Amino acid sequence: MVIEVILPKLGQTMEEGTIIEWVKQEGDRVERGEVLFSAETDKATLEVEATSKGYLRKILVPVEQTVQVLTVVGLMTRKADESIEDYQVKGESLAAEQKEAVATGLVSEPILQESSQPGRKIFASPRARMTAREKGVNLASVAGSGLNGRIVEQDVLSFVPSSPKATPVAVKTAEKLSVDLSTLRGTGRGGLITKEDVIATAELNAKSASQPSEAAGIDAVPMTTLRRIIAERMLASSTSTAPVNLVTEVDATLFVESRDSINISAGEEWGLKLGYNELLGFIVARVLTEFPYMNARLSDEGQVIEQLTQINLGMAVDTERGLLVPVIRNADRKGLHAFGTEYHKLVERALEGKSLPDDLSGGTFTITNLGMFDIDAFTPIINLPEVAILGVGRIQPKAVPRGSEIAVRQMWTLTLTFDHRLVDGAPAARFLQRVKQIVENPFHLLTEVNTLS
Repeated sequence: MVIEVILPKLGQTMEEGTIIEWVKQEGDRVERGEVLFSAETDKATLEVEATSKGYLRKILVPVEQTVQVLTVVGLMTRKADESIEDYQVKGESLAAEQKEAVATGLVSEPILQESSQPGRKIFASPRARMTAREKGVNLASVAGSGLNGRIVEQDVLSFVPSSPKATPVAVKTAEKLSVDLSTLRGTGRGGLITKEDVIATAELNAKSASQPSEAAGIDAVPMTTLRRIIAERMLASSTSTAPVNLVTEVDATLFVESRDSINISAGEEWGLKLGYNELLGFIVARVLTEFPYMNARLSDEGQVIEQLTQINLGMAVDTERGLLVPVIRNADRKGLHAFGTEYHKLVERALEGKSLPDDLSGGTFTITNLGMFDIDAFTPIINLPEVAILGVGRIQPKAVPRGSEIAVRQMWTLTLTFDHRLVDGAPAARFLQRVKQIVENPFHLLTEVNTLS
């Protein structure tokens, strides 16, 4: 009996994965529950276990190859000597049915286009593809701002002004030869880039690559899947939003005292010590209920502002693999104990590289803190498709005026970066002002200890 080994869909948002290690090799005995291989999604590394016992006979998808979920990646048999030569993978017919459904409009999926970069695929809406053809834009150069990095029409239109003027033949030649048109100066009329310009640049690049460098040595560090995803999303955010930064200094003296008091009174009973991140996140989640326009996103078509009824708070975490943003769902509906407990579990999984795809998806507002690195303030980049992100610096004692006297207070700098396309400055300022007011007078946090779990 031949058993198909598939890349399972381990989260609602998981669409593809990259095989990063085959723990079992061809011919190995496999017991049910043993790890067969590891796969990396957008932001999580997962171990896939065998659902049956037998022998791994054939590895169909090698390490570093990216495939869609439910793809057959290997074959197992009950017996070590069972023939698999005539076996046809059933998953191939399933993939064909899915492609036909998309082509006939029976399912609503973004059109998938092969990229000029090996192993990378491009998700783009039909209108985006049509506009790209009309404008002569290579979709591989466009950063998507839609759900899961999908390219929408507005992304293409936003890209056009920064795109170099080139003939259609030059664009196709540049794709084929992997030449960045933005680095060229065209020799055609009005600076138009021609096919000859592209070929000449490709030849020059090839010649330079073949010559040893006289400069200091260079260590080439391949981009991991996570690093590539971060790069694409940060570029998409910086090129497709209108970011504005608001900075405020907060007197966090009572906030610090509240945290100490909570940990003394409830820390032992709860089995955890709350940090500033959890307390601030708890406050922000409730302030978002007062300002729903800060818990919003732009529709894929870029024509409608969608205010979200569910508040899913993303809390950025620095890990060995890179920046991850675990999401606390329905954050405004959780008591302080439940909020802190979930935060600690999410962070622990992220640091251990065991985050599930659903841990890292569906966020509606993000908080990122660099205070532990002695950073006073910074301007974070919006985590698309969200409308804003809150940057948090360190809490430090400062001498500040208190009436007619000077007192030492625990001061905290908060920076709100928001998308001016969706929110104006004054409404965004009111949101940040409200967060400041509660941090400076956090008496409700102590109330939470006694009333909510």
